[in-house]
Amino acid sequence: MKRTSILVATTLLALMTVTMAWGQRGNALDVLKADPRRAYGTDYPYQFNTTSLTKTPSGYEPFYISHYARHGSRYYWNAFLYRELDSLLTYAHDKRQLTTEGEAFYGRFMSAKEELMTGVSELSDLGWEQHQRIARTMYNDFPEVFKKGGNVLAISSLSGRCVLSMSAFCQELVQCNPTIEIREQSSRFTLDGVVPTDRQNPVKHDFPKNVKPRYEKNRDRFHAIDTLRNIIISRIFTSTDGLPGNMHHIGSNLINLYTSLPSIGHEGMMGNIITDEELTVEWETNNLGSYSWVFGPQYEMIPILQDIIKKVDAVIGGSSDHIADLRFGHDTCLGPLTVLMGINGADLDPEDPYEVKNCYQNWETCKASNIQLVFYRNKKNTNDILMKCLLNGEEATLPVPTDSYPYYKWSDFRQFYMTRCAQ
Repeated sequence: MKRTSILVATTLLALMTVTMAWGQRGNALDVLKADPRRAYGTDYPYQFNTTSLTKTPSGYEPFYISHYARHGSRYYWNAFLYRELDSLLTYAHDKRQLTTEGEAFYGRFMSAKEELMTGVSELSDLGWEQHQRIARTMYNDFPEVFKKGGNVLAISSLSGRCVLSMSAFCQELVQCNPTIEIREQSSRFTLDGVVPTDRQNPVKHDFPKNVKPRYEKNRDRFHAIDTLRNIIISRIFTSTDGLPGNMHHIGSNLINLYTSLPSIGHEGMMGNIITDEELTVEWETNNLGSYSWVFGPQYEMIPILQDIIKKVDAVIGGSSDHIADLRFGHDTCLGPLTVLMGINGADLDPEDPYEVKNCYQNWETCKASNIQLVFYRNKKNTNDILMKCLLNGEEATLPVPTDSYPYYKWSDFRQFYMTRCAQ
């Protein structure tokens, strides 16, 4: 009974903290209205908003940062999108089934086709720049961690776009302070700490997979809006007779192309065929799908959380001299890790599908999205350690009890997540 009471109290405290934080940030739909591009979801390019961080508690100083980041902006992740659109537009052009707007789009697409096909899944220039700016912002926000130099370990998935994201970040840190020594590693030896689900990971785990969020039992209560695809198709084609592929898939491909274009310097290719504002109408529906997608594999990210805790223990215990540990992976890991850690209430798992948008927003798993755990040591009592969590550069809530948000006691953080991993 006592344990149940503690769990209930912890849950209520987490709910209150998340509600308070959302009260400061605004309702999800209001945030979306202020920046319609957030409707791009996981395709949303990283934004560098001016953020005021809470003052460091008196008597404490930051000394270590643990970090996980998604790769930066890239070309579309597979070639099928470009190939299918090539076949579709070529067929419609040859059959004279394109509108005037469709013909203009066809011409711009064909001019860029070779670049798109070559660039499939590759990091774009914007992706490189995003990680450079994030690194410099981290350095400027927490100069005490880096001012004396020191050792940093950076690990990456085996994907080229992640390796290059890591390289951009690390080069910028060294530009800020050449006395920082960074070892970069993209290796099967370190996959457990960055992409534990990679087939090449020699360490195999048996964690629960494809866990379903509770809202799915009540999915029929949600009234989805799905009209944009038909509108887009009518703006491009005078007739759909004989077009390769079904209409829903064609519409989805066109939306996926549109949301990917700002990441690769081809914004405007589709003219007025789609607008950001139109995408916002269907965002809540898309966000539900995203929540299921990140919720399902959350327990498979336990090795990343364990790696974080292990490396913090080593730094605090004195067996590691790292001033930072950096990880560069994918949205397929960062999104579920956000749920596993309950960042900003992502683990609340509401039954009402209309409540999902208030605990998880898929734009938080944007290109170059990142989690930073910043650790502070009491200058007079080195065993007194505080920490806080930043999600995409903004202070975030955790389901860990605290009376000094955004700061949490490291001992409370460690105990809470060690228990969560064990359960």
